Amino acid sequence: VKCMNKYWSELNKVARTLLNKKSTFDEGICKLIALRTTLFDAWVQSAESLSKDDYSKQPLANSKGYDSKTIAYSIYHVFRIEDIVLNTLINNNQQVFLRDGYQTKLCSPISTTGNELKGGDIVDFSKQLNIQELWNYARAVFDQSNSWLQSLTYDDLKKTFSHLDQERIKSTDTVAESESWLIEYWCEKDVKGLLAMPFSRHWIMHLEASLRIQNKLTK
Repeated sequence: VKCMNKYWSELNKVARTLLNKKSTFDEGICKLIALRTTLFDAWVQSAESLSKDDYSKQPLANSKGYDSKTIAYSIYHVFRIEDIVLNTLINNNQQVFLRDGYQTKLCSPISTTGNELKGGDIVDFSKQLNIQELWNYARAVFDQSNSWLQSLTYDDLKKTFSHLDQERIKSTDTVAESESWLIEYWCEKDVKGLLAMPFSRHWIMHLEASLRIQNKLTK
């Protein structure tokens, strides 16, 4: 897996560099979508050998990193954040999660990003999720984000956010009150900054964590 991770960060670096210039912007977007597709496929493929129970196991619970979570949590968290940032923050639209009734479909006890969950709560949460619907949700958000990326122009990268945008996210009740730092973190970035967190680097970090959990489970 190590060599693979190097490959992902290399792809990410190439995309980021290309996005810096107007003349290479379109190519940068293509590379970014290619990276996201590579990561999504790797995630789906790695999950093919998992049992339903594996998704809620926490073999590295004492780790200081993202691998202290569960695989189900990692998938949920990555796509909830992307959904909130793209729809509520950037496009002022309804989140896929809310629009398509995914809280009910997923049997999820929460509608937030999950940042507030700690330790055993993460396991309990993961056990409740409908895994098939979790993947359906991930795919819906993934596809929607990719369409949006294809519509972006170089000038869109400079778009910034205000206090009103922060309030709008708060009004959806999809970020726990204890995690309001997250809203500030997003709103301090411009669209270009958000392309890394959450649209690419955030994925790499959680996918790598997922794979570490999986490696531990198969040992």
